[in-house]
Amino acid sequence: MQSFRSEPFLWIHLAGLATLPILLQLCWLGLAVGDPILPVWLEFSIVAAIGVLPVLWMQLSRPFLIFAVLGVAQKPTQLDEQQRKVLRLIRTTSNRLLAMVAAVLLVGLLWLLYRTAPIAAHAVPLPPQWRGLGLLVASIAFLASNLFLQIPVSVARVFVTSETEFSKAKPYPVERIARDFTIVGWQVNRILPQLTNSQTDTAQVTAQVKE
Repeated sequence: MQSFRSEPFLWIHLAGLATLPILLQLCWLGLAVGDPILPVWLEFSIVAAIGVLPVLWMQLSRPFLIFAVLGVAQKPTQLDEQQRKVLRLIRTTSNRLLAMVAAVLLVGLLWLLYRTAPIAAHAVPLPPQWRGLGLLVASIAFLASNLFLQIPVSVARVFVTSETEFSKAKPYPVERIARDFTIVGWQVNRILPQLTNSQTDTAQVTAQVKE
């Protein structure tokens, strides 16, 4: 039987972690525009709230359905048993705890970015009087940073699951997926080609012949 770790969507969303440094740098540059126009604690709180709360709330209440990419999502009715087991592992108490830990770590990192932002003032193309726009850019970039950290964190939790634990997991009920998960994008029957066991066996045989 094909391992659940070969599920393409797991790897796609785990790879999203690579965008985190770029998004955090964009946030840093946004914070570097001009001087604070509000008290430091208020500016920081606004950026933190916009960046953290929406994504954290989603992951705690209705986690992101990972079988989606680039505005297209696979219909819940088209998910196979193994994919629904993955959803079972994503919607767990341990994943909620990981989501809160990730949020706290990013808020701490945001404070570091805020305090060191003046260092990057010379690299920002916007004039100092556009502080408001800089904060908007920083908030949006920080929101995206949280999204591209929280989803890979939930996926990573699935990766470290043992084969035994995964085999014991019960597939998530199809009728509850739309209610319990956040589905983003146009729903279609299939996004990626499915690698079946027969395809896997054929590939292995072909490789052996070449050897």
